[in-house]
Amino acid sequence: VQLQASGGGLVQSGGSLRLSCAASGRSFHTYVMGWFRQAPGKEREFVATISWRGDRAYYSDSVKGRFTISRDNDKTMLYLQMDNLKPEDTAIYYCAAASRGVAPKWEPNDYDYWGQGTQVTVSS
Repeated sequence: VQLQASGGGLVQSGGSLRLSCAASGRSFHTYVMGWFRQAPGKEREFVATISWRGDRAYYSDSVKGRFTISRDNDKTMLYLQMDNLKPEDTAIYYCAAASRGVAPKWEPNDYDYWGQGTQVTVSS
């Protein structure tokens, strides 16, 4: 599967952005999907993950209550709605797909496919 992330940009603190991830391939509905982010000088960190059907979602403590992950299997799309953004959310955001197992999947090594990343910058 190929993944293409989009929707990043520059936003003020307290603002919102919606990231999208377009997936190719017929097996999208069988993949656990996730969002990760990587800030300069830091390791890639888990943000959110969602089950095949989209009925279970899991979040890192740092984004819980502010971010919402969702998916549309008919359109083979993954989304991340980000509200009340903070400067510490500034990072490159990556979407990822795991072809085996069930949600939740917390670690980058759990995922088989990655998008190219989209930059999110939050100004104070």
